[in-house]
Amino acid sequence: MKKSSFTTAALAAVLVGTGLGATSGAVAQDRQFISIGTGGPTGVYFVVGNSVCRMVHKEAAEGRKKGRKHGIRCAAPSTGGSTYNIGQICQGELEFGVAQSDWQFHAVNGSSEKVTNCPGLRAVFSVHPEPFHLIAGDGTGINSFSDTKGKRMNIGNPGSGQRGTTEVLMEGYGMSADDFAVATELTSTEQSQALCDGKIDAYGYTVGVPNAGVAVATDGCGAYIVNLTGDVERKLVADNPFYAFATIPAGTYKTTGEDVTTFGVMATFVSHESVAEDVVYEVVRAVMENIDDFRSLHPAFANLDPAKMITNGLSAPLHPGAAKYYKEKGLM
Repeated sequence: MKKSSFTTAALAAVLVGTGLGATSGAVAQDRQFISIGTGGPTGVYFVVGNSVCRMVHKEAAEGRKKGRKHGIRCAAPSTGGSTYNIGQICQGELEFGVAQSDWQFHAVNGSSEKVTNCPGLRAVFSVHPEPFHLIAGDGTGINSFSDTKGKRMNIGNPGSGQRGTTEVLMEGYGMSADDFAVATELTSTEQSQALCDGKIDAYGYTVGVPNAGVAVATDGCGAYIVNLTGDVERKLVADNPFYAFATIPAGTYKTTGEDVTTFGVMATFVSHESVAEDVVYEVVRAVMENIDDFRSLHPAFANLDPAKMITNGLSAPLHPGAAKYYKEKGLM
């Protein structure tokens, strides 16, 4: 694989800041630096990537009496999201990434032009469910996806999973960007504030529950999440194994007075067949051996079950390094 685009120098600076960077030159040469593609800094993908890195560094033996002498050092910078991460993994610029289960499927099978065709993509584990949120501004009168016609809609930044899923819905409803009064391409970091500032009327967002960015809009300016249970959504779920209906429970946000039903995917953690087996093994081991700590790092992780994490939402073949660990633990 190519060297990670997140440079060794930059990564070293991050690691020094965490107390993991001070070593002799000889030891540093033996280290494996890995980069994990995430998403916007307010999204759960960013937390996933940095939580994985936290577990990897927790396991490291260097400078401690106990631990794994794996030599792996990890960084999880903010990126454009699912399809961007897959593309960069397949170009050798990232070793790992977080991606929606639908884009994992399409990348492996070459079934969508919206994501890089990548037969070498490999599954590692799944993480949390990700309902698709259609979030509408207070007073906009949006009660279905079709109601976004003629409105100012944020369809998401290119390369993000939310952009891809929004376009899938647009296609299902026979819509194009021309059907919106304005179609913006704001990132997940920008969209909630734009809604509250009255610059857009609605946005689509595929994300774990709860999410701080969503709360900016719902709790901050009265935005609400729309039920998506029409014929188009039912057909998407019936026709695609990576989609399922999901519930956003009442009380999740201030404006969620009742359960909201929508459809969604799984967040998955992926790599490439060319990433060394021992590296993937150690990353998986670090997460699974510290799963209680991992669960505590975000509410969306609270119900993670290793037995389900090795099957749910995974359509790419398992990486041999991941399979090795799961077999050792009797999970496969």
